[in-house]
Amino acid sequence: MAAFAGMVMALQFGYGLERFGAKLYIGQTTVTAICRELGPILTALVVGGRVGAGIAAELGGMAVSEQVDAVRALGADPLQRLVAPRLLAVVVALPILTVFADLIGLAGGMLIARVQYGVSSRLYLRGAYDFVTIGDFSSGVVKSVVFALVIGGVACASGLSAKGGTEGVGRATTSAVVWSSLSVLAADVLLTKLLMWS
Repeated sequence: MAAFAGMVMALQFGYGLERFGAKLYIGQTTVTAICRELGPILTALVVGGRVGAGIAAELGGMAVSEQVDAVRALGADPLQRLVAPRLLAVVVALPILTVFADLIGLAGGMLIARVQYGVSSRLYLRGAYDFVTIGDFSSGVVKSVVFALVIGGVACASGLSAKGGTEGVGRATTSAVVWSSLSVLAADVLLTKLLMWS
């Protein structure tokens, strides 16, 4: 997904920049867009759809079969035993996946820049190296941490609130995917605004 996103961004930026005789700047624009926005947001949406649904289904199954009540009856805190490990796993995994997405998107954009617009790989990488800052890269990683908290929190809340047997688990899973996706996009707007000010 990241490779195709990088390819599309390179095609679009290349098309616009070529009109002004500035196609040599494809690397700068493509890699900046991937690091700041596309890498974190696309990765979060995929993780929210796949992992968020899994967390919601698992916890929903436990909720409707009264396993969560059993955990409480044994004197353990369900948040500590069931929610915290899942939340921590998403918070650790999503930034790592985002970094991989950035690198793969960079490679996809570089391929299109070379094949479609004749921009050498060396020039593409050099432009990205000169223009893209640590702040651009780290803002994407910071976003991915916040997105992970959003996805994990929404998925766990949806799963634990499931009621009504298997149908309730299905509704909780669907709700987790929809609300995590919307919440990630809303958080992206706020984070982009905040990170631009800092």
